[in-house]
Amino acid sequence: MKAIFFRTAAAAALAVAMTSGALAKTMTYCSEGSPENFNPQINTTGPSLSAAHPVFNRLVEFERDSTKLRPGLAESWEISADGLTYTFRLRKNAKFHARNDFKPTRSFTADDVIATFDRMWRKDHPYHQVSGGAYDYFNDMGFHTLLKSITKVDDNTLRVELTKPDATFLASLAMTFASIHSKEYMDAMLKAGTPEKVDQVPVGTGPFMFVDYKKDATIRYTVNPDYFNGKQPIDRLVYAITPDAAVRMARVQAGECLLAPYPSPADLPRLKGDAKLNVMEREGLNVGYLAFNTSKKPFDDKRVRHAVSMAIDRDAIVKAVFRGTGIVAANPIPPTIWAYNETLKPYPYDVEKAKALLKEAGVGELSVDLWAMPVQRPYNPDARKMAEMMQADLAKVGIKAEIKSYEWGEYRKRLQAGEHTLGQYGWIGDNGDPDNFMNVLLSCSTARQGGQNIARWCSKEYSDLVEQAKFITDTAKRTELYRKAQEVFHAEAPWLPIAHGIVYHVASKKVKNYQIHPLGTPIFEGVDIDE
Repeated sequence: MKAIFFRTAAAAALAVAMTSGALAKTMTYCSEGSPENFNPQINTTGPSLSAAHPVFNRLVEFERDSTKLRPGLAESWEISADGLTYTFRLRKNAKFHARNDFKPTRSFTADDVIATFDRMWRKDHPYHQVSGGAYDYFNDMGFHTLLKSITKVDDNTLRVELTKPDATFLASLAMTFASIHSKEYMDAMLKAGTPEKVDQVPVGTGPFMFVDYKKDATIRYTVNPDYFNGKQPIDRLVYAITPDAAVRMARVQAGECLLAPYPSPADLPRLKGDAKLNVMEREGLNVGYLAFNTSKKPFDDKRVRHAVSMAIDRDAIVKAVFRGTGIVAANPIPPTIWAYNETLKPYPYDVEKAKALLKEAGVGELSVDLWAMPVQRPYNPDARKMAEMMQADLAKVGIKAEIKSYEWGEYRKRLQAGEHTLGQYGWIGDNGDPDNFMNVLLSCSTARQGGQNIARWCSKEYSDLVEQAKFITDTAKRTELYRKAQEVFHAEAPWLPIAHGIVYHVASKKVKNYQIHPLGTPIFEGVDIDE
């Protein structure tokens, strides 16, 4: 089956290359999954955000190799002394992409920023319910209550007023969900009766323009000749969608793809031995975990959560599944983030103690569902194997676990709806701040239908700590609060943190200037190909 797919994919890649022109530089990226659509406002999955990223810009951007901020569509900004008012000076030379059915009549202005955020914020906005109207990042980051007003001072000046100071606000604006859309395009598609086209056929100001998408096969982009940061060295960008890690790596070795993420740990020695390849690695800003649905008995009892935490041998899992590419996790944030509490240690593997805790909680034999992720991630390179090892460990303490899985979009939807009992999940940081893990994934405000807190855990003590940390700017004080919050997390155990994974990308040595970004999104701005 793999061989058939490989030959078919090779033919498709060759056809793309032939139609692209002999002199054009084409970057083919073997992506790990299909996008749900191309609007990052309504997505949280890596493949969807990665597919949208080349098309758009944000007011502020992350540096290509770090979480440091740099100007984007905003050339500069000023913050009031009380931290409540941000004034952005906007670029005058950023042009939106033109398409056959849309020709912009003006450059980017403050109107586009207002339209972008009003869609997510204002329930009466004509686009608010388009494509389902779910804005998980906007809501889980607290923007729906944080924003007080967004005002156009003039075409190139924007004023944003907040309801309270927020130390994470600028970094959040650099996240992909805050990508700026064209108001003109939104208005045109609404008038044409096809507003959903804004989400399926994206128009932005970014370095590459969307060409087409063949579902589960390819996404094609072409260079934006009018990009405000200069025309890129790459003429064409192709995402060759390849979910199977072994096939991705085979395609890179065969030269069909010039870059691919997330090789299987078992394949790393062979890939590192290939003189044509460059195997890049970076310590991950991620965590993989098993969430206990605390809204379901008996997992509303922390003694049961502690018992399961001690019943699962994480050292064995990390050794077998990660093969040296991960470390056992103790906290909900990785050690690469400031405010990490190094005094906390993983729960020990202790079968007898686990049995005793279950007995103390009045739990005899127990049947549960154990959800296994259907995709590969740096924080979980083999979810099925991990689930099988968990299943065997749980059987030793009298817990019978049935492994379940679904297609990735359906899996996420059902997890966020709270259908699971035990669910594998994980997170790759979006802005380098502890809040992006500790608030988004575990606070009371996100323990809701559709929220990212899939443990449905609500601790007032914990939430008060992370809420206070979010709204002060003193880093030392924020660190103290986050460290205390991690202690509450450790004592209550709404998750079993599994591992933090090292991120690997494999590239042809023809690829120049590509770097693994700590936030996981492939960034092709500035990347070149040595022909």
